[in-house]
Amino acid sequence: MLFQQALAPPRSMNFPSTHPAMNPEHLELLVTRVMPYGKYKGRLIADLPGHYLNWFASQGFPPGEIGRLLALMHEIDHNGLSSLIEPLRKR
Repeated sequence: MLFQQALAPPRSMNFPSTHPAMNPEHLELLVTRVMPYGKYKGRLIADLPGHYLNWFASQGFPPGEIGRLLALMHEIDHNGLSSLIEPLRKR
C-alpha cells in the first residue's frame, strides 16, 4: 500500500492528463504572473525563492491557476531546470 502511494502523483498537481506540465504557455505565465499575496506579493512566480516553493509543496499548493503555477515552478526549481524559462524573460 505504501509503495502504491509513493507512485501516485501528488494531490496538488492538477494539470489535466491531456496537458503536459511543461506546456509553453504555462512556462510563459511563470515570467508574467506575479504572486498575488503573502511575503512575496508582487514578485514574479519565476523569481520566488526555492524555500518558499518548498514550503508550498509541503503544506499544499493553493487551488486554481496560482497553485498550478507554483507547483510547476517548484518542479522546475527543484530539478534545476530554471534555464527553461530564461529565454522567455527576454521577450
